[in-house]
Amino acid sequence: MTQKDITFVADFLTEHFNEAPELYNRKGKYFNVERVGQYLKDEDDELVSPPNTEGNQWFNFLKDSTHLKESPLLFPYYPEKSLHFVKRQMEGVIDQCLQKPADVIGKSVHQAVCMSLYKVSQSEDSTPQLFKLPYLWNDKTSNLHYVLFTILENSISKIHILRRHTDTSRSVSNGILAVEFGNFLNNSINESSDSRCYSCLDAHFYDDDTVTVVLKESVQQEGKERVLAQLPLS
Repeated sequence: MTQKDITFVADFLTEHFNEAPELYNRKGKYFNVERVGQYLKDEDDELVSPPNTEGNQWFNFLKDSTHLKESPLLFPYYPEKSLHFVKRQMEGVIDQCLQKPADVIGKSVHQAVCMSLYKVSQSEDSTPQLFKLPYLWNDKTSNLHYVLFTILENSISKIHILRRHTDTSRSVSNGILAVEFGNFLNNSINESSDSRCYSCLDAHFYDDDTVTVVLKESVQQEGKERVLAQLPLS
């Protein structure tokens, strides 16, 4: 060992293992443990060397504030306890806060309808993502929920629109329908159906009555056309 190493160890022992008569009557050893390690022990015992909070701006601020001193919004401070103790206390409070909403929401949610959209293979590992672009819209005027989505394997030129009433006891006509774009932008009926076929890149509700879609030419060539289209729900 070098002299520097010996000095370092000696300084450590002098600082942390000096006799502390005030701790003689306490359980266990009566010298100061290393000050970082005491915070990490998973025990409920009080710290041997609690931190000195004198002059701490935050504690002084709380002490001088009549409104914040007893505020239930502030998590209590335990200067004599380890971080494990504080962590358990905080987890208990968070679990208590989340339990009631979880119970209420869980009891209020139930399945209103079940629709089979597509079938997948037995091996889930090899199943590609078929459900794309799910976009939700709530029409508060008519109390209707809408979901826009595409099914890749079914047809890339279709978007599907699912409509349900917010009151699950009521039903609306045309609960789900598909809009196919295909070659609807062809200039004449003589054009090849394969030459100007469009697929949906994205779709969102513009307002309660209109859907905005971004279309892309499906042919494999450079300079593919992009079309921004507004579709009335009617």
